[in-house]
Amino acid sequence: MTRPDTVPADAAAAVLQLARADIRAMDPYRHASADRSLIRLHANESPWPPVTATIGAAEALNHYPPPQPPALLEALARAWGITPAQILVGRGSDEGIDLLTRAFCAAGQDSVVISTPTFGMYSVAARIQGASILDVPLLADQGFALDLPGIRRALDKGPKILWLCSPNNPTGNALSSADIEAVLAAASGRAVVVVDEAYVEFTGETPWTLAVARYPHLVTLRTMSKAHGLAGARLGALIAHPDIIGLLRRIVPPYAVAGPTLEAALAALTPAALTVTTERIGQLLRERERLAAALSRSAQVRRVLPSDANFLLVQFDDAGAALQKLRDAGVLVRDFRGHPGLGEALRLTVGTPPQNDLMIRSLT
Repeated sequence: MTRPDTVPADAAAAVLQLARADIRAMDPYRHASADRSLIRLHANESPWPPVTATIGAAEALNHYPPPQPPALLEALARAWGITPAQILVGRGSDEGIDLLTRAFCAAGQDSVVISTPTFGMYSVAARIQGASILDVPLLADQGFALDLPGIRRALDKGPKILWLCSPNNPTGNALSSADIEAVLAAASGRAVVVVDEAYVEFTGETPWTLAVARYPHLVTLRTMSKAHGLAGARLGALIAHPDIIGLLRRIVPPYAVAGPTLEAALAALTPAALTVTTERIGQLLRERERLAAALSRSAQVRRVLPSDANFLLVQFDDAGAALQKLRDAGVLVRDFRGHPGLGEALRLTVGTPPQNDLMIRSLT
């Protein structure tokens, strides 16, 4: 993937025409000013912090946080090599999925494309919004690759959003860059293409985040839940052309990032913290390969799927028996039996070396 150029303004404007007309025309909620230099007697806040507050930012908890915190946008932009104007932050990637679906899909009229098996929130958000779902299953016999002819046929039905997950959850494989390029070419002027990169830090590949300036209809999703260890903080980001970000700011909740989440995210994005995160990613990748090799030798295991993420999808002769053995050992994994194309499969998150040793002893 080459370093992106700048998208022409008319191309970006054309993408906005795919969005709902009523969303484009609506007036956003006017939140209270975030000017911290003034005494805040304008937002009906308590003048005192909560009695039970113990975190470092306790004095600010009685105040609403900035709607889209500039310091956080700038820190993420530095970390990802993009601009703050390309970023919208919210409560995990799930909020980005919801916002896109509501902004581009009119209930009872529009549709989205998904490729199962994949992350379930794409279809959940569509159903909540009343959008129909066009499923173009991944090609299980080709390593869960995209079905490009099937996607082109689906595009002929006029969907507004095409969801791609790379690395894909639950299969773990990164989608081919050439295939994603082909989808972007086919969808140009027709649909928004969203590449969910929740696990991209574990791939070593160039994120599609860097390509949003080249493709006006490309949106990527990033999260601090996985590599940065902030799943409990609920901090995700949507990266897109500034015009799309501006559209979504009309409907995002006015205070989408809580104060403690902001504090935790900024701490995780300091140079010292990022150094530790990089070291942990390296250890996790080594453990992923060790765990995969050990399970591949197990008589209970039919196949360990190649993974570019922080988990392994493992197919067993009897997944129910394997699930029970892990439960008896005090280990909880995700059951994917019954999902089309997966068979007797369990998804195992790569843990610490002792946690992985426990899984290996239980399954070998």
